[in-house]
Amino acid sequence: MQQRQESLGMMRVFSGSSHPELAQGICSHLGIPLSPVLHQRFSDDCLYLQLGHTVRNHDVFIVQSISAPTSDHLIELFMMLDIARSAGARSVHAVIPYYSYARSDKKDAPRISITARLMADLMRCAGAQHVMTMTLHSPQVHGFFSVPTDHLTALPCFVDYFKGRDLSDTVVVSPDIGHAKRATKLATALGGLPVTAGNKVRISDTRVILREWVGARPKGRRHALVFDDEIANGGTVFEAIRALKDEGVRHFTVACTHGVFAGRAIETLAEMPEVVEVVTTDTVPIPPHKRVPKLRILSVAGVFAEAIRCNLLGRSVGKLFAFWPEEEEVEELEPGLQHAE
Repeated sequence: MQQRQESLGMMRVFSGSSHPELAQGICSHLGIPLSPVLHQRFSDDCLYLQLGHTVRNHDVFIVQSISAPTSDHLIELFMMLDIARSAGARSVHAVIPYYSYARSDKKDAPRISITARLMADLMRCAGAQHVMTMTLHSPQVHGFFSVPTDHLTALPCFVDYFKGRDLSDTVVVSPDIGHAKRATKLATALGGLPVTAGNKVRISDTRVILREWVGARPKGRRHALVFDDEIANGGTVFEAIRALKDEGVRHFTVACTHGVFAGRAIETLAEMPEVVEVVTTDTVPIPPHKRVPKLRILSVAGVFAEAIRCNLLGRSVGKLFAFWPEEEEVEELEPGLQHAE
């Protein structure tokens, strides 16, 4: 207990402007105050930041989701990491609930940047000695970071939310076969539900097609739980619903970790009578006008708080990792990690 109090006493948590509500939630779980940040703009639009508490010989955690406006939030994060390092922090940790550039993970056209790797390099150069993030778009992005990186999962939050439901005649659907492992873990944790994955081909940023289903046939199922890592413009999930309706599915629950909901994605889902619910987490801030009645937001503040606590105390964070634990261990996390808004 004394070790825990001493470790928390030498910790500072600061928030960038992207998601102060989540940062406050993390601090509430840890039982510490969120430290202030002075944020101003010069007349030429240059950014001015000042950390409001001393960080010398402290463990500093900077919470910033890389959400829109993406470039502004990245610059904020780089500056705050640099401030903490140059002000004598004992350790500097970047807590990035949503790492948007993870989608830029390969060179699939000539003369383009693998931006996920570039941003990881820039964070290290800015001063990050450790990174925490959640549900990266693809597993290989974890390897782009040259500092210790905790790749966390929101799976316990979804399991806790859905485990009391009547899921008979339900199939868990991954719209992208590349994310089938995540869907399989959820299906197993919910009592061994059948799983199917779509063989997706992306035509453009807003259009995809599903050519076939791999795994359990969705035909004849009454309800589908469509589970993806992220919903941006909604092209993938709309195509999945269309294809599943052709198989006879009539009711849909849509779930994702990162509810970006660009454009009219959430409004379109809300207008579809066959979609009964949309479930996401608060890795990305969702403005009031996008909080439609069908939307449920689960908080991941407890997951990040527990990961921070484990790091400070030198404990394993294995049970919080995105590709760990085994399915039967999913619900063995400490109580209080799962909360719904």
